[in-house]
Formats: sequence, C-alpha cells, structure tokens
Amino acid sequence: MSSFELTDASSWEGLPVARRVIDGRPRARVVITGMIVETQVVSRGNSPVYRCTLEDGSGELDILFLGRSSVPGFSVGTRCSVEGLALKEDNRLAVWNPLYRFEAPVIDPGPSDESSVVEEATLRDEAAPDVTGSLSPDPGASFEQVESTGHFRVYLGAAAGVGKTMAMLDEAHRRKQRGADVVVGIVESHGRSLTEQRASGLEVVPRRAIEYHGVVLEEMDLEAVIARQPGVVLVDELAHTKVPGSGSNEKRWQDVLEILHAGIDVIATVNIQHLESLADMVERITAVPVRERVPDWVVRRADQIELIDSSPEQLRRRMLHGNIYSSDRVPDALAHFFRTDNLTALREMALRFLADEVDEDLLAYLSHSHPEVVWETAERIMVAVNTAPGTDGILRRASRMATRIKADLHAVHVNSSGASHPADSASLEQLRQLAVDVGATWHQLDRDDTVTALIEFARHEQITQIVIGSSQRSRRQEVFGGGSIVRRLIRAATTERFDVHIIARRDDQEMVGTIS
Repeated sequence: MSSFELTDASSWEGLPVARRVIDGRPRARVVITGMIVETQVVSRGNSPVYRCTLEDGSGELDILFLGRSSVPGFSVGTRCSVEGLALKEDNRLAVWNPLYRFEAPVIDPGPSDESSVVEEATLRDEAAPDVTGSLSPDPGASFEQVESTGHFRVYLGAAAGVGKTMAMLDEAHRRKQRGADVVVGIVESHGRSLTEQRASGLEVVPRRAIEYHGVVLEEMDLEAVIARQPGVVLVDELAHTKVPGSGSNEKRWQDVLEILHAGIDVIATVNIQHLESLADMVERITAVPVRERVPDWVVRRADQIELIDSSPEQLRRRMLHGNIYSSDRVPDALAHFFRTDNLTALREMALRFLADEVDEDLLAYLSHSHPEVVWETAERIMVAVNTAPGTDGILRRASRMATRIKADLHAVHVNSSGASHPADSASLEQLRQLAVDVGATWHQLDRDDTVTALIEFARHEQITQIVIGSSQRSRRQEVFGGGSIVRRLIRAATTERFDVHIIARRDDQEMVGTIS
C-alpha cells in the first residue's frame, strides 16, 4: 500500500475490514468515510490529544491524534476517509493516528449547464483544503494527502531477564537481513555483555546526554530518531521515566507514541509489573513498590504482543550466572523479588494478560463471522471512588475484574455535601487519570446523597455489577453519623437487583524496597 492509498482488502490479519462504523469491532481494521462533526483538544497524561468525531450515517468514530492540538484540514464539515486499528475509548470506537485522506464534498450538481459545472468546480476547490492548510489549485491533489501511523510490536515478560531485549534484537537482525531500515533508538544492556554483542551490527541513533544533579545521564533522542526516519526503531523498557530536561515527554511510552505518529514502526519491551492495572497486585505479592508505570491502553493498542516466557527456575539460574544483575545485587534479588513463588505469580499474570488479548481477537472474529450470535457479554461494572486511602487499589481491582469478563468499566465519583472524604482537586485529578489509564470511563456527579446518586447512575447506565471499597467508619461513627454508605448501598442495590462487590482497602505504606 502506498502512502496515500487506503486498503481495499476485504480482510486484514484474518478479520473482515469494517467499512461502516456500525460494523467496527475493537482491535479490527476499519476504513471509514464520513464527515467531521466535532473537534476538541483533550489531554492524555501530559500530552494534548486532538479528537475529531467522524460520522458516517451508521454511527460515530473518534479520530485521535496524540501530541497535537490541531491537524490541518480536520475541521467540522470536512469529509475524509480514515484507516486504522479500532480500539474502544470512552465506550465507543476510536482510531489513534490513522491513515487518512480528504474527500470531495457531496454537492448537488443542479442544472447541467456550463455555468453550473464551473460553479461546482469552484465550490469543490474551496471546500477541500490540503494538509498544509492552503487551498489547492488541483482539487484531486488535496484528497491524497495522508499521515500514516507505524506498526507497534511489544515483547512482554514476567520479569527482568526473561529475554525480551534479546528477542527484540533478534527480530531487528531478521528484518535487517530482509532489507528493512532498522535503527536502535535505545537498548538498555545494563552491562550485560551478551546483550551488547547481540546489538552489534545495528545502527544506533546517538543518545542525548543530560546533566542531572551533577551526573551525566543519557536518554533516547526523540527528535533525532524522527529526523532519521527509519523503517523500524527499537525502544527498550517502555515504562521508563525520563531524566528531567531530556525532552517534552516525561515517559518513554509517550516518545513511542510520537514515533508511531510519525509513521515509523516501533518494537518495544515491557514487564508485566509495570502495567498500571496490575502494579498494586505486584506490590502486594512481592512487597516491592512499582515506581515505573505504563497505562494499560498503551500496551493494548499494540498491533502485536508477544510473550517472552521463562520458568522461575530458569530465571533464578540466569540470576546466579550473572546474566541479569551484577553479582553484588544477586543475593538480595534471589531472597526477595526473584523468589520462586513471586516469579510464578508474575508469570501467571503475564499469561492471563495475553489470554485476555487473544480472547478479544477471538470475540472480534466470531462477531464478524457469525453476526447473528451475541458472543460478547453484556456486563457493565461501576466502581464507586473517592479520595480515601486505598481507593486506587480498588479501582485497579475493578479494572482487572472488568477485563476478565470483557465488561465496560465506569468509575463514578460523587461530590456530596456530607462526604466523609472531601476531595481536593489535585487528588481527584490523579484518580481521574488513573481511571483513564486502566481503561475506565470517568464520571463525576454533584448530588447531596451519595447512595441515591450511585443507584440512579447504575440504573441509567444499565450497570450489572457495583464495586465499592469497604467502610472505614467504626460502629459508633455509623450509628451517630447517619449509617454506613456501604450498608445503605447494599440494601438499595439488592432492591434494584445489582450485584455488589466489597473490596478491602489496603495500606500501601506497608510496602518496602523498589522496582526500577
């Protein structure tokens, strides 16, 4: 496919290509033509996102451009065609950084005299700006300007040392032998000679050196990578937090999204403990805080996720042989994070995450091949949140529940005059961002009575399951303070036939150690 031709294939990677919004499914290819009916600048993390809503007569599709506050030519009334991988964002389909081209507006030709033909051509020229924002003298030229998005591949592992970086380098050498233009954006060898040897023979984009607290550190040079315009770039450790002053982005995954937006393929690596929805579970299992986090949606938007597996026993042998950490760190690692039971649990989590991805692909295939059968569940989960300690863990737990049963997740915060934990704006914004990162839709309600607000919302959104944190009030506080919200919610939910899950709050201060 050339840079401006949208695919005319009927299937893509074994799944039918959707030509209407109503036929689209998450993680399937869509090629949709319609009109932009709304534009808005929103935020994702620290990056702006230009969101355009495309309407094709059968439904609406969001077009999302990361790192952009505008895209020339995309405005209300513009007709265009977009192609990309559909994902579910805020309860409807969205395509991140798609291929696109502008289309001629539909104009009634009217009387077929010479003056009408001239008028029609003039209208077509004026209505079709090219991607630079100027008017094109050739109306056909403006319809073939396209931005492409790169293919995203992620190697996922249960822990450091499973072989993600080596697998990424092996794939790079294979592609180079086939004639691909492959460069190393950043590969973290951590002093491992085997990794350095495997990286030899690959072009490396020079890193950017930054002085931080008197120490010179190196980071991937995002601008240099994009200016180089390779076919494929390798980016190790997706969840890495960058050195302050090394660029406009705080996280390496944000750099990756910009590289993909530039039309460059990316091969990246990440460990399962760094996924936002699973990090708190890893902390409880290993008693080690996970400081590096990556939103689930970033990994799930990958075109391909490959699990690099290794048994706990093999990982511990690699550790003993000095193939993972330096010798001075080995005894502590084997006694704590790299205990056999910890590694077994992490491996199980990685396998479950990948199984969820496979299930989504299977459901998409079945939905297309047997549209008369309802394959997906109709479960919808609501998690009630406030700024009390431990709420972030409850939100992550609800996210895992929703993922396992393929349910929509709604995070609801009620601003109530009688709330036991009044919310300050900073804490509430952190909670909202966490909800977005784990794939939930955020809702904020202003009501006097929390329980009534939650039940009305659940009824309106056809919620099937409610998740709420355990009460922190003593029995005396409940008696003299108007009763427990949890107890009242259970009584009301029982009447309305909602299932209720009560999640115990945990104190994160009990965690010790670090995971880099």
